[in-house]
Amino acid sequence: MLNAVGKAQNILLLGGTSDIGLAIVQEFLSHGPARVTLAARLDSPRLDAAVRQVEQAGASAVEVIDFDAADTDSHPEVIDAAFANGDVDLAVVAFGTLGDAEELWQNQEKAVESAQINYTGAVSVGVLLGQKFKEQGHGTIVALSSVAGVKVRRSNFMYGSTKAGFDGFYTQLGEALRGSGAHVLVVRPGQVRTKMSADVKEAPLTVDRQQVAEAVFRAVLDRKDIIWVHPAFQYVMAVLQHIPRPIFRKLPF
Repeated sequence: MLNAVGKAQNILLLGGTSDIGLAIVQEFLSHGPARVTLAARLDSPRLDAAVRQVEQAGASAVEVIDFDAADTDSHPEVIDAAFANGDVDLAVVAFGTLGDAEELWQNQEKAVESAQINYTGAVSVGVLLGQKFKEQGHGTIVALSSVAGVKVRRSNFMYGSTKAGFDGFYTQLGEALRGSGAHVLVVRPGQVRTKMSADVKEAPLTVDRQQVAEAVFRAVLDRKDIIWVHPAFQYVMAVLQHIPRPIFRKLPF
């Protein structure tokens, strides 16, 4: 069980090669060793480096489980395997794809793949995690959403729409689990400096992955429901939500 200073015994990272997910795991390991399960595709060229990164961060043990976000039929087996060594104190849902924004809305195959990974896959594991966490009566599910899903914009509306669904599901999963002892934290970052965003022009309020990790650690201890990283996005998005559509479509983003 996660104690008062953030020391966990078992951590699960779904999206085991995610830059942000690994930074969050490292932040928790800096407060004490824990067993870490990385759920990722076994053929990922980044998996070995992710294992070494977690080991060097102080994991007491590292297990790798083959995980394909789009293969929802395999998800019950994946989640059962992740809980085979006992209760999970922290589960981080950190997988997803960005893709080419203009190609996605004009390519049916790639649009469906994006939706299956970013939304359907996330709902699939979320339902299973919700059941497990409710049964054990403690622990936190950290769901990496995005400000892109709070106000979907023309410039990346395919990705934004999947994150809108993701955000809605996990915020209400938290409500469904309220009173069970389990908790859900929805994280709404803006642009984060990662491999996924390396080819994207840097936007205002861009943050480093470590800033996200530190904010998540504090929010888990404080049992917050939602956080924004950068915090200023909460106010920016509140303003954007009320801009009339004819004006909003003229904004340069």
